[in-house]
Amino acid sequence: MPRLLLVEDEFLIRMTLAEILADDGFEVIEAATGAEALAQLEASSPDIVLTDLNLPGGMDGFGVARAVRQQAGGVPVLFTSGEPIDPSRLGPRDRALTKPYLPSSVGPVLREMIARATDPAG
Repeated sequence: MPRLLLVEDEFLIRMTLAEILADDGFEVIEAATGAEALAQLEASSPDIVLTDLNLPGGMDGFGVARAVRQQAGGVPVLFTSGEPIDPSRLGPRDRALTKPYLPSSVGPVLREMIARATDPAG
């Protein structure tokens, strides 16, 4: 079961995604801020991170991604935002989804990203 760190400050979005992704076979660890994400990152060793770009508390999604790269190496990050994200700011294993998106479409994207990250040829 893939372990997902879900970082989203909007409670309803976080709860909806957590429920859908748990039903889709993910072990979901939740965080509402960058600081919570850092604590969960150390405690949970996720296979993938899904983070909103705009987070409260002084650390945005890019800050979360930097911490992921420092602590967890090649773990891919899926960013979400209400505005387009500049692709040049993404790591080689990262992707971005612009809101609104169908919550049911997130699981397949995450699985594809995990598969690519663990493929020795890729």
